[in-house]
Amino acid sequence: MLRKPWILTLLAAAAVAPLLAADTYTLDKNHCDVSFQVRHFVSKVRGRFTDFDGMIQADPSKPQASSVAFTIKATSIDTNQADRDKDLRSENFFDVAKFPDIAFKSSRITPVGRDRYAVQGTLTIHGVTKEVQLPVAFLGFFKDPRGNEHAGFELSTTLNRKDYGVKGGGPVVGDDVEISINLDTVKKKPEAAAAN
Repeated sequence: MLRKPWILTLLAAAAVAPLLAADTYTLDKNHCDVSFQVRHFVSKVRGRFTDFDGMIQADPSKPQASSVAFTIKATSIDTNQADRDKDLRSENFFDVAKFPDIAFKSSRITPVGRDRYAVQGTLTIHGVTKEVQLPVAFLGFFKDPRGNEHAGFELSTTLNRKDYGVKGGGPVVGDDVEISINLDTVKKKPEAAAAN
């Protein structure tokens, strides 16, 4: 019955734990995905962000002292259409020259069911910061052939882009953007965590 405490170690957030007491989990980017879809006329355009980073600080002896942070480089948006991507990076949409980062930082995490959590925190897009609650599912642990410890998470949510000042596209582009994030995180070994 050790699974539950470890889940809470990774996900509960109230304050930052002392660095030496905390375990650090970073992203295995080759096995992560940040994607979205939005209505365009009568169909949906799908895309993704290819440059992102994140970290979990988890204290095994004090799960409530854990924290989660995640950042996306807006310029890495990719809808598989160069002209459209250029427009999305422009002042018409994300204005990446002024607002290069999309960022989330957790403040509180509440269990809402088996391996499911409501993760509250601040989300900043296009220079606008709002308090949001994200539904996160814990997918489990595994150890790879090299002995690295992994933990998986996923979330799906819908955001109104105009709430964050992303207003381009006129009536042909929907306001609601469906977001899907899948994360494979890797626990840093003690010597690696201490070096950072």
